[in-house]
Amino acid sequence: MVSGKDTEKAHKALFEAGLSIRREVAGDSYVDASLKRHSSDFSSPLQEIVTEVGWGWIWSRPGLDRKQRSLINLGMLCALNRSTELGVHVRGALRNGVSQVEIRETLLQVGGYCGLPAAIEGFRVAEKVIEEYKKENGHVKAKL
Repeated sequence: MVSGKDTEKAHKALFEAGLSIRREVAGDSYVDASLKRHSSDFSSPLQEIVTEVGWGWIWSRPGLDRKQRSLINLGMLCALNRSTELGVHVRGALRNGVSQVEIRETLLQVGGYCGLPAAIEGFRVAEKVIEEYKKENGHVKAKL
């Protein structure tokens, strides 16, 4: 039988692993701001679940690398019209080595299978994030 202490240790290990991966993908400033913004008694449990399950359990699994996971997330978030999270994951994809061409092609794929309005919004979000990312990293204008 698993004790409450063992379960607590497992949750803590997944949270810590998730926090590390989340920081590597999304960046320290984003993660710090998100944790601070959602630190109330009401919303902190969601941050714990997102970090533990989403980042600690799913993103640490073998079978797909971070680049592949980023591309999958871009497609799903674009198709679901989740623009805020799409922006976070476009930045994360760039940090994971996904090229602008790969981002573009993923969003075009969404247009073909999920509808052009979703792809149009995805392109708006992605282009803005890509330009910001390039400026932050010393590039004047992003090129494909």
